[in-house]
Order: sequence, then C-alpha cells, then structure tokens
Amino acid sequence: MSFDQSLDQLERLNAIGIALSSEQNTNRLLEMILLGAQALTHADGGTLYTITEHQSLKFEILRNATLNIALGGTTGQPIQFPPIQLYLGDGAPNLNMVAAYCAIQQTTINIEDAYATQQGFDFSGTRAFDERTGYHSQSFLTVPMRNHENEVIGVLQLINAKDPISQAIIPFSASHQRLVESLASQAAIALSNHHLIDGLKRLFESFIKLIADAIDEKSPYTGGHCQRVPELTMMLADAAIKTQQGAFQSFNMSEQELYELKIAAWLHDCGKVTTPESIMDKATKLETIFDRIHLVDDRFELLKSQREATHLHKVIEAQAKGKTISPKHLAHEINVIKKQLDDDKNFIRKVNYGSESMSQADQARVREIGNYQYRNEAGQSVKFLTDDEVYNLTIPKGTLTPEERQIINNHIVVTINMLESLPYPKGLRRVPEYAGGHHERMDGTGYPKGLTREQMSIPARIMGVADIFEALTSKDRPYKKAKTLSETLNILGNMKLNHHVDPDVFDLFIREKIYLQYAERFLDPAQIDVIDESNIAGYQP
Repeated sequence: MSFDQSLDQLERLNAIGIALSSEQNTNRLLEMILLGAQALTHADGGTLYTITEHQSLKFEILRNATLNIALGGTTGQPIQFPPIQLYLGDGAPNLNMVAAYCAIQQTTINIEDAYATQQGFDFSGTRAFDERTGYHSQSFLTVPMRNHENEVIGVLQLINAKDPISQAIIPFSASHQRLVESLASQAAIALSNHHLIDGLKRLFESFIKLIADAIDEKSPYTGGHCQRVPELTMMLADAAIKTQQGAFQSFNMSEQELYELKIAAWLHDCGKVTTPESIMDKATKLETIFDRIHLVDDRFELLKSQREATHLHKVIEAQAKGKTISPKHLAHEINVIKKQLDDDKNFIRKVNYGSESMSQADQARVREIGNYQYRNEAGQSVKFLTDDEVYNLTIPKGTLTPEERQIINNHIVVTINMLESLPYPKGLRRVPEYAGGHHERMDGTGYPKGLTREQMSIPARIMGVADIFEALTSKDRPYKKAKTLSETLNILGNMKLNHHVDPDVFDLFIREKIYLQYAERFLDPAQIDVIDESNIAGYQP
C-alpha cells in the first residue's frame, strides 16, 4: 500500500471517528460503524452485533453489496436471525462460533478462507447461506468492540475483502485489521457514550414524570393535569410547525427544541409540591382540614332549639298574664321559626360549594345570617357565624379566599425559582421561560412577571393555551363540573378578545381542530358536543 493510500485511509478513519462522536441516533450510529468499516477495507458485506444483557449477540446491522441485502438500522427491515448465544445450555462458552469466540476471548479473528481454515470454527451456517443464495463467503475479519472500560459491548464482522481494481476476493490485510480495530475501539466508545447519554436522558425524563405524577397524586382535583398539558402542548407545537397558513407558516422547531418544550410542559407546575394540600384540595368554602359546614349545621339545630325555647317562654309569660294562646297558632309560629332556619341552613350549604359567581344579594344574606345570635356553652350571646366563616362563605368566585388564591398563584414563582436553580445543558436552558409563562397574559396583566405578548416566546404562548384548555375541560375540579367543548372554546375565544391568550395560537387551535383531536383522546363523550366554528367567540373561519 502506498503512502498516499495509507494517508487517505487514516483521513477517512478520522472523518468517521468525528462523525461517530456527533451522531445521536442509535440506528444511524450503528450503521455508520459498519459502513465505515466496509469502506475502509473494501469489504463486500458485514454484520454488526451488540451484546445483550442475556449474554447473546444480537444482529443489529447486516449488509451485503453483491446480494443487495440491507437489513436492520435505518432500513426498517428487521433481521430474522436468532441471537448467537455466548454460552451453551450447560454454561460452557460457545467457542465454535466465530463471533461468539471473538466476544468471549476479546480477540480479533482474521480468516483468509472460511472453507479452508483449520481453526476449528463452525461455518455450517455460512455454508447453508451460501448454498441458498449462491454467494461465496470467503475472507472474514471479526473484531471485538471494546469500550473505555475495556468491556466488549459488540462485535464487528466483515466478509470478503475485495481488491479495489480487480474486485477479486482477497484476505483482509494486516493494515486493514489495524484500521478496523481502531475504528471498533472508537465506535465502542461512541456507542457507550451514546448509551450513557441515552440512559441519563431516560433517567431525567423518568424523574420529571415522577415529579409530575406526585403533583397529580397530591390532589384529586388536578389529577392528570401535569400529564395532559404536555400532550396538548406538543400537539399545538406540531400543528404550528406543519401549518402552511397564518402567522405560523414560517415557524419551525428542531427536534431538540421540541424536546426542550416537552420537558418544560412536564415541569410547568412543579412548584405545586410546596402548595399545602388544604388549599389545593379546598373543595368547599368552609373546608380546612375538614369541612366546617357540619359545625354550622349543628349550630343551626342548636339555634332552632333556642329560638323555639325562647318563643315558648314568651307564650308561658303571656298565659301567666291571662292571655289565651291557641295550640294551633303556637304550632304554626314554631314551624315558621323552624322553616326559616331550615331555609337558611340549606342556603348556607349551597353557597358553601362555591360557584363561578356569587351575587351581591347572596353575599348580603350570608352576612345577615352571620349576625344571628345564639347562646354558646358558656351561656353568652354570640354571632351565629364567625368573621372567618362569613369571609369564606362570601367568596365571590370559587372556593378560595384572596389569600389562598395568592398561595396557589405563588406556585408559579416557586416553579420558576426551582427551574432556574438547575444547571441545564445548552439545549434545555429555555425550560424555565417556557414553564414559567403559562399564567402570563398577552396584555401584561398576568403573573408572576406581567409579561406582554411581545416579551414571550411562541412556545411559552402555546403552553398558556394548553394549560387553560386542560383546566377548563378537566373533570373533578372543586367548584365546577367539566365544561363541554363549545363552552370551553367560547371562554377561550373571549380570552382572546380580552387579550389574555395569544390570538394566533387560539386561531391555530381552532383552524387545525386540535381541540377535537385532544377531546377524542382525553375527554368524556358527554363533553364533546357539536361545534359550529363560525359561532366561536373571537374566531373568524
């Protein structure tokens, strides 16, 4: 081999090594290893095996130029051959098979002619393959792939080196062997690094999903929210990338950027790990550790007895003064007292459940009932409802007081602080921004930073719509039932008109029918009503 040829091979080996270090797809990486080895040695065919945890050699890539065979890797064509066992049924090493011997003994095997070799290997499978296909398997070069810890993680086998000029089958030369051994070493390290990175990535994703699951499990009223928001976020992002019209026709995100958004969506509510369950789970206005409505119920019964006793005492005093009281009239007056208090009790029980709006008249009635007087255990006359009970029962919307709402809202501040404290690799540095913006509004009236639309990235705006839609259609929220599609879309449309959600994302959501795709996967059939897009607030078909 001339100096120029040697230099050319070294340059090609170096180029392959550089490519191996940057490849992130496992199938392409394996393919690159085998094809690179074939190119360096002018081999007609080859196979790449990886060692499984069951101590066998799995066929990963198989190539043969003469037979036009390309299996495994990126071809999508599976290799039907069973794995080669490294150890036999009795536990003895399988030293009869070349590839198994190479892996077990961690040594290169260079065979000039499989049909003439005296090395004692079993080539019956090779002969059967040749008879079936008309091929002639002659020279073999089988090299172990050792990683940085000197562990064999695979085997690279090349078949039939060819003279580049005459195309005759020749043995693999010593220089070929050295090149392939060098390549196998680089490839093993690249593959190990890839597996390590992939393993860390899976661990990272599993940990993130564990946090999301823990948050969903923390409250029965938000169960599944942290899992569904990522699904809807990615559906919207995918639609924004694919659309050929509107504001997103030139929008694009790389595979890494989509992964970054997905991670952010999984972590968007991670700050809720610090939110007290008593507030997250506050299903009624009087609920703390338990629902205090039962104490109020008992108080009503006590007040009923006290008012009845007071009335009877007045009757007795009147009779003592000579007045005649009709029993029928007396029973009627007592029933009026009881009915009034029963009505008041039912009213308090109703408003305790909360609603999306409470009228001023209902709030005034709560305060009026709160001013009733009853005698406590000490015989003192006190207000029927405490100031705290009145404060909670007159919450105008939902079940949370402004202070409790602030604690709930603070979860996004905690989320941002938690996420910004992590040492992200370059490809995940926008996770805090994406995750921390889902409560911002386009007009700057959102929280926690009061960002405007111009200050927010498109992925952050996408996540905002996903979060709201999921919350509106979610079942088992404390003070409301899950909304239908038409109700939800009209609420979102009004939020668009009020500059709360991004108008372009909203239009995309409707135009591409993402709402329907999501509904068919995650909503109850009863929620999926008929949608007339021309009647959706804020949307122009």
